[in-house]
Amino acid sequence: MSSAVDESAGGAVAGEVQAARAAWLQEWMPKLTSDEVPITPYRVIWEFMQAIDPGAAIVTHDSGSPRNQLVPFYCATAPRGYMGWGKSHALGTGLGLIMGAKLAAPDKFCVNFMGDAAFGMTGLDFETAVRCGIPITTIVLNNSAMAIERHALVVSHDRYRTRDIGGSYADMGRAMGGQAERVEKPAEIAAAIERARKMNAEGKAVLIEFITSEEITFSHRRGF
Repeated sequence: MSSAVDESAGGAVAGEVQAARAAWLQEWMPKLTSDEVPITPYRVIWEFMQAIDPGAAIVTHDSGSPRNQLVPFYCATAPRGYMGWGKSHALGTGLGLIMGAKLAAPDKFCVNFMGDAAFGMTGLDFETAVRCGIPITTIVLNNSAMAIERHALVVSHDRYRTRDIGGSYADMGRAMGGQAERVEKPAEIAAAIERARKMNAEGKAVLIEFITSEEITFSHRRGF
């Protein structure tokens, strides 16, 4: 009797969680499916989720906005299919993690998400993947700014434009010997991801630079 009661209670809780998640996801669908240009990073994440088989992938992120944007939405379906980490690591950690993941699981589609600030500071390690023949995909969400840090950089930005950053990171990826492309339209996201997957299967390291908006909205972001 106790087991049956516990199972029934567990099913009720699971149903409640599923209903809450469905309602929450519905609230976010306008951003996840937005056709706005520059592309919202949430559209990139949503298209990525639809385009890949999570059971055949390993995904991670860098610190900053890409982490906060990816964590609530990406659903891994296999153990160690998602490597999430908090604020205890420096920029560039995701790039190293995904190279290690590809070496450990060469048959997986191994993808790391980075912001433009992260790639600008640590992205030269993409050359390691090229030189060592580690066929990963690096997705750079490039909004040409430090968007989420605006509250902390008010005075310095007014005086010295400290939040403004720039660069053509697809060009950098090609200069380092990798396969790279720049994507500016939402309708082109899925095809770019599929091309990256196929090039990884051919043994090539890939960088996709998505030109995105300065998105500062996060799901359930806590205050400090």
